Amino acid sequence: MESAFAFYDSLEVSLKTGPDISDITNDLHRLVQRSRVENGSLFATVIGSTGSLTTIEYEPGVVEDLKRAINSLAPPGQAYAHEEAWHDGNGHSHVQAALLGPSISLPVRRGGLKLGTWQQVVAINHDNKPRNRKIEVTIVGTG
Repeated sequence: MESAFAFYDSLEVSLKTGPDISDITNDLHRLVQRSRVENGSLFATVIGSTGSLTTIEYEPGVVEDLKRAINSLAPPGQAYAHEEAWHDGNGHSHVQAALLGPSISLPVRRGGLKLGTWQQVVAINHDNKPRNRKIEVTIVGTG
């Protein structure tokens, strides 16, 4: 039986005012290759309460559709209780990020991410200002 091992790293993505969406698939592929895990799982988490990770087909139409959907779920400019405490205008950002979630897990097979043909991993900034988002990555499996 093969022994499992873990690989840890991080990446940073510069994102504009939200919702801004960036394809991080190639960065994750490179980390999988560096990890030398052949079969296992990749776990990634964006650090911060106004960021999220998900998968989409990363093409301009779908990106715009997702931005519109995010803003319809928790529209900017509405009254949010968060504003009563902090007055920073980003109550919607926290709600949007919570609905999408900060983490993602993906299968690693034969030394690469197992994704669909039109499936890319994206990082999203929901905040009302640009952010450099740190993404912590853990890859576990066998070599």
